[in-house]
Amino acid sequence: MGTRTHDQEDLTARQPAHTAWHLAVAPMMDWTDRHCRYFHRLLAPHALLYTEMVTAQAVIHGDRERLIGFDAAEHPLALQLGGSEPRELAQAARIGAELGYGEINLNVGCPSDRVQSGRFGACLMREPALVAECVTAMREAVAPLHTAVTVKCRLGVDDQDEDVALAEFVDAVHAGGCDVFVVHARKAWLQGLSPKENRDVPPLNYERVYRLKREHPQLTVIINGGIVGIDETREHLRRVDGVMLGRVAYHEPYRLAEIEHDVFSTPLPDRDEVLLRLRPYVEAHLARGDRLQHISRHILGLYQGLPGARAFRRVLSEQAHRLDAGWEVVERARMARSSERYSGMA
Repeated sequence: MGTRTHDQEDLTARQPAHTAWHLAVAPMMDWTDRHCRYFHRLLAPHALLYTEMVTAQAVIHGDRERLIGFDAAEHPLALQLGGSEPRELAQAARIGAELGYGEINLNVGCPSDRVQSGRFGACLMREPALVAECVTAMREAVAPLHTAVTVKCRLGVDDQDEDVALAEFVDAVHAGGCDVFVVHARKAWLQGLSPKENRDVPPLNYERVYRLKREHPQLTVIINGGIVGIDETREHLRRVDGVMLGRVAYHEPYRLAEIEHDVFSTPLPDRDEVLLRLRPYVEAHLARGDRLQHISRHILGLYQGLPGARAFRRVLSEQAHRLDAGWEVVERARMARSSERYSGMA
């Protein structure tokens, strides 16, 4: 991250709220780290990117470069925080804003046991007044830096009536100062379902999110959950202000480029050129002592669906973990893909 120049500061921390909510990539634990985000930015120049969720205490007391460091090229970029203590969240939000994040997002959607035990994540859907207090404190902390404060939530939790729960939650949190809601269009079942099951088992209810926007046209509403293609993205954007992609952007990253192309008319990048543009970043991080596998794991799906994709993944999976692995491993993977493609194998 390092020390920023005044010009860099003008382009990052001092920006007003960004305009990239049309298309975003969800914060995903163990996936959307800085290397993943840099790669996604090469595919989608305008999409809003999010960090993994980081607890407010970790931001305050932890290794900030490791936890929330980023490259200036990642903008527009949001920091997602977890927590439920207003003063801690305010302090962490201020730190994030001063580092240059254009948005601070509060996680009210994660259903994991670890998150519940810390009294944050989806269990906070039951405490809208507390979330409102947190939002107010965060907004006051970052107001001088013109940084947006947003909330990512579910439709409700467990046996809550999702019509009533979402309405009460949004009303209270909006009164606390939040104008932007990212809504995962499912309830979270904190009892009886694992975090993995919570991503798929509770039924999607897009109409409930659409109705939220109709009833609150003054709010910015972004829809999340199960969105994988261009046609459905177009349909959602007719009803709400933005679409947030999840796992599809990670497992099939070129799909992100295709949806960005449709939303923003961005030229579609060539996949091989994306790899070549990644090389300086990879070599710079290797020179700092990072391991190739920590970066290459995010690009395994770049050629998903194309001939030779299997060979590309195989070389990276088998060789990138070596201590001395460098860019030559990526080149071998690219050449293996070409050889398999031209041999006519699937």
